[in-house]
Amino acid sequence: MAETHPVVGWETESPVPDGYQFNAYLQARNGRLYFEDLNLASLFGQETPAVRPLPSPLEVVYLPLIRQKIAFMNQVFAEVTAEVGYTGRFYYTYASKANAAEEVIRTTLSAGAHHEMSSTIDVDIAKLMIQQGRLASDRMIVCNGFKAAGSQYAANILQLRQLHKNVVPVIEAMGELSSFISSGHSFDVGLRLKSYGHHANEKEMRAANSRFGLGLDDIWKAADYIAAAPNLRLVMYHNMVGSQIVDPEAFVRWLKPGAEVYARLRQRHDTLHIFNFGGGMPVGMTLDFAFDYHDFVRRLLTMLQETCRRYNVPPPDIMGEYGRYTTSEHGAHLFSIITAKENDSKLPWYIIDGSIMSSFPDSWALGEHFIVLPLNHLDKPFQRVQLGGITCDSDDVYPPKPSPSPLYLPVDTDGLLVGFFSVGAYQEMLGGVRGSKHCVLPEAYELIIERDHKGDYAFQILQGQTPDDVLRNLGYQI
Repeated sequence: MAETHPVVGWETESPVPDGYQFNAYLQARNGRLYFEDLNLASLFGQETPAVRPLPSPLEVVYLPLIRQKIAFMNQVFAEVTAEVGYTGRFYYTYASKANAAEEVIRTTLSAGAHHEMSSTIDVDIAKLMIQQGRLASDRMIVCNGFKAAGSQYAANILQLRQLHKNVVPVIEAMGELSSFISSGHSFDVGLRLKSYGHHANEKEMRAANSRFGLGLDDIWKAADYIAAAPNLRLVMYHNMVGSQIVDPEAFVRWLKPGAEVYARLRQRHDTLHIFNFGGGMPVGMTLDFAFDYHDFVRRLLTMLQETCRRYNVPPPDIMGEYGRYTTSEHGAHLFSIITAKENDSKLPWYIIDGSIMSSFPDSWALGEHFIVLPLNHLDKPFQRVQLGGITCDSDDVYPPKPSPSPLYLPVDTDGLLVGFFSVGAYQEMLGGVRGSKHCVLPEAYELIIERDHKGDYAFQILQGQTPDDVLRNLGYQI
């Protein structure tokens, strides 16, 4: 069997054919790379600029793609629900830990998503969205994460409940219940099962190595405590099994043991009606990505129908917590090639005017792959290269070490621009927004792109860090 590798870009020395479609949103036209119908090189003043010429490096935030991802998944569930005759509802929920930027949160909410969070600052964000009229009263706010009695997070959730009736704390440990039982507020609550990875039966689920969720015995105890509390109502069961799972059959098979537990709980507690399968929905971070979303949803709904039929309970409403899926593809980082060096190396070095490891920490820390393509010179010959950041660190390279994936970029480096794509989830949050970066590199300018109903662009430019900003952040008096 031939070896496979993540496809991160163009993989031949030949020029890219005009009109070539790399994926759903990236296309080659006249030697330039287009994000939908935006010429990315034009952002730097090449040809007719879409905005005033911007400096490199540049972070691009393309908000319309977030709405497209949400609309697509809602459509998939609607189509498959009708196809298989499923009677439950679907709740698309945005997992805010993937990217908590204001423009992202307001976009997911405007697209109709419910909201998921996991920390006390997340509660403050939700309060702001409520005050601005963006987080409507009919949206659920799902509170995951550890919320021990007496913690700031638990106290902040209680305050949030005074502003919003649809706050749903998801219980991770038995000790978390006391805050809500004694709060004086009515709460719909959820229970999270200790489940991660493939579990074929309850014995394997009990042995699951996960710091999140309740064990099987405690799930039943917690459900009974909730039923006995006059102000609590059990409505949700949370069954997270993994992240970026690319096999639909395996994804649903891993969820099946938890679905059995849900059905048994539903026999005893008729207020329970939401099966939350958590995150894990994959998204295209490389060009060889393939996942049949319709197949996954068809398998999931069919499995839940069959399981609930055996236990004589109604099929549940479905919730997915979409973080990476929602935001990965809307974000890109664009750089200039500042030098090319032969350096007696097997492959020439192309050096960008920024850092790979601090801009995309998952590449350095986890060996994660992202799409890399030139913004210009696509109609010229390519060669295989090594890409390096400007920092003095041996790990500031791409493809990540070790990786079998080849990277090809144009031989002509005069004014060459390159982009990293599908980096909109986690990377900036992990690297630190407005923080101090490796080798004290300043944060890049950010371009937020919106489009109106006619397709016209609206641009918002956020200035990057100045040298003085960096020095002040490190405690220097200037």
